[in-house]
Amino acid sequence: MSDFYCDEVLSGKTKVEKVMETEQVLAFHHTRPSYESHIVVIPKKHISSLITLEREDNDLLLEMLTVAKAIAAQTVKKYGACRLVTNMGEYQDSKHLHWHVIYGSYKNPTS
Repeated sequence: MSDFYCDEVLSGKTKVEKVMETEQVLAFHHTRPSYESHIVVIPKKHISSLITLEREDNDLLLEMLTVAKAIAAQTVKKYGACRLVTNMGEYQDSKHLHWHVIYGSYKNPTS
């Protein structure tokens, strides 16, 4: 299974509009947004999924939560609401832990 975030985003092959960046975490506007506001939060370290996190990843997880919280607060301030979503298993297109901070109704990015 491909890892878009390592292969394209973190490598620099695909340019993204950064929203926030820390030592271990990158948040950026989704390259093919499915919502009015669609921001992706990823660890810079490859972790395949939320359910594969190890104890040694606790600091990284806390940093991801801190970034997601800040972006969620900004989104709620701007739009009045948001959701924080992650997918696992067959629902996960890219096998790299990532969270979507989204606002609005779903729109198919290919239509």
